[in-house]
Amino acid sequence: MPAYLYRASTLDGKLVEGTMEASDGSAVAIKLQDMGLLPVRVDPASRRLGISHEIEWPWKRKKRVSRKDLLVFTQELQTLVKAGLPLDRSLAVLAQLAESETLSEVIQDVLKEIKGGKSLSDALGKYPEVFPKVYMNMVKAGEAGGFLEEILARLSAFMETSENLRSYLVGALIYPALLAIVGLVSVTILTLFVVPKFAAIFKDMDVPLPLPMFIMKGFSDFIAGYWWLILAAGVLTSAYLGRFRGSAEGRLQLDRWFLRLPLLGKVLQKIDVARFARTLGTLLHSGVPLLQAMTLVREIISNQGIASMIEPIRNGIKKGEGISHPMKQSGVFPPLAMHLVEVGEESGKLDTMLLQVADVYDNEVRNAVKNLIAFFEPAMILVMGIIIGTIVVSMMMAIFSIQDVPL
Repeated sequence: MPAYLYRASTLDGKLVEGTMEASDGSAVAIKLQDMGLLPVRVDPASRRLGISHEIEWPWKRKKRVSRKDLLVFTQELQTLVKAGLPLDRSLAVLAQLAESETLSEVIQDVLKEIKGGKSLSDALGKYPEVFPKVYMNMVKAGEAGGFLEEILARLSAFMETSENLRSYLVGALIYPALLAIVGLVSVTILTLFVVPKFAAIFKDMDVPLPLPMFIMKGFSDFIAGYWWLILAAGVLTSAYLGRFRGSAEGRLQLDRWFLRLPLLGKVLQKIDVARFARTLGTLLHSGVPLLQAMTLVREIISNQGIASMIEPIRNGIKKGEGISHPMKQSGVFPPLAMHLVEVGEESGKLDTMLLQVADVYDNEVRNAVKNLIAFFEPAMILVMGIIIGTIVVSMMMAIFSIQDVPL
């Protein structure tokens, strides 16, 4: 049977670690409960090998808490609270469990604030760079309603779904990025190193270059002679675009332009519609008032072209127009999303329908990304093949032309 590493807590909050053989992780959890322990984390032993000996790279020394660390903290806190462990003891256990030194320090300080009489949401509010406003407001709603355990479970599901989509998008872009880099490096090597050697042969033989090779030689000479100018132009362009995007008006114009791009614009729209619907639905389901939830949602939407429409929707809600009518007037949300929101508003299950909208558009984003990659991969291969093939054919023509030179 496979071995599992476990971390569990006693009823008085002491941390227990060990190894156990079992058929699966659930069997380990059951055995721990039979022993009077509260299972906090169970992992296959093979997955955890070498963690304690991980190299600390210089760029990893910066103090930060990753999304994954925050997700694990939320899941473990929900497990301990569900098991009936008091909040202060749960936090004390998690401070020892945290693999991130920064997160451990944050948890210890949060525990100190709670022991000083503050609520959990107020203590978390001391670290806005670790706990987003959405996170803190959901915890605050859970404390006010007396269902913190349920809120933590919703937060875990919300964060896990968001992280899965983000990981999928990043993973899907790795291959096209590598393909572009390899193609660019290949073209650079051929242009800067191979073409000049061929041109040198013709020069030694005092033979004029064939037209294709002459064009390639001119391009190579330009890059070799004016690389600093190309680099400077790239840096200045990047700086200008960065400064332009750094301004509120500039970012709004760029984001609206991105939404108008063929193929890519629809994908960006669906990503933010799914993010909007999931966040708003989770907040409403957690008891956060609609107007307050709309303010929080605006902060998590990355595209300012869509985020700029949140305030008009919020104003429409203030006027008593509901949410579906202002959303429809914004012209940002797709027809299917609007239909589901209308149904949810009429049936009094707006939060449930918003979460359904998020599920629908998460799946559409995955399918759209697959289609984009299915289109761009052969397109990139074709473009790189044409460029490299043109260079190679030019060199072959040059080689054949040498045979026509009279001895």
